Amino acid sequence: MKTIESKTYHAHGMTCEHCRIAVTTAIARLEGVDSVDVDLETGRVRIVGTDLNDEAVAAAVADQGYEVTS
Repeated sequence: MKTIESKTYHAHGMTCEHCRIAVTTAIARLEGVDSVDVDLETGRVRIVGTDLNDEAVAAAVADQGYEVTS
């Protein structure tokens, strides 16, 4: 049985609603992701899902032109 987990990251470089939507959409496409909440003002990205992969999240964010800083 897979356990649902929550992870928080910080993404650097987002400045507008388009940025937030791009990052949210890219992460939501990853396997195991159930929900994504991106706070544009703080850069906080909260993901809930199973078997979340830090490298895949960072790559999805980088593909949109931003950087996971923590």
